[in-house]
Amino acid sequence: MNVIWRTLLVMLRARVRRRRQGRLPATAVGRVRLTTLPTDIDLLRHMNNGRYLSLFDLGRWDLMIRTDLVEILRERGWYPVVGSETVTFRKSLNLWQRFEVQTRWIGHDDRALYLEHRAVVRGEVYATAIIRARMLRRAGGTVPMDELLAALELPQELPEVPSWMHEWAEHVALPSTRRPAPSDWD
Repeated sequence: MNVIWRTLLVMLRARVRRRRQGRLPATAVGRVRLTTLPTDIDLLRHMNNGRYLSLFDLGRWDLMIRTDLVEILRERGWYPVVGSETVTFRKSLNLWQRFEVQTRWIGHDDRALYLEHRAVVRGEVYATAIIRARMLRRAGGTVPMDELLAALELPQELPEVPSWMHEWAEHVALPSTRRPAPSDWD
């Protein structure tokens, strides 16, 4: 709820842009212009590291609406969940600084879609995030990738992800929800 008003505003703007400019291809880069607000900064007077992921969500909403993914998901009773994410920081975003969240689909493997988000100021990358997301059915279960790509009508457009992303996903994965995952620090 911490960025609910921004989320609603981004969703509204994305719908207007979709109507006026047409559907974005799935391989396009989505762009959302933002400003670092007082609620985004921490005691060190720059954007809090946790806020980046919340604001990168805005980029995903924009891209999902403008590529019609939201409509496809709604019609089929599917919804996306983030399984893994990693953020790398390069420069700090300061109070009232304007920046752009750039979002693009990187590709897919047999189980998930991969996205990249960037926080960009005047063409320069300040932070980047890699997101691994899966589609689930509201009725239960996971949507197979071939079914998802067929629904999007782009079986060839999203490339297979680079091998390092497979390794990353494997190394950060937690056990399945059907297996135990005890918290044992010893």
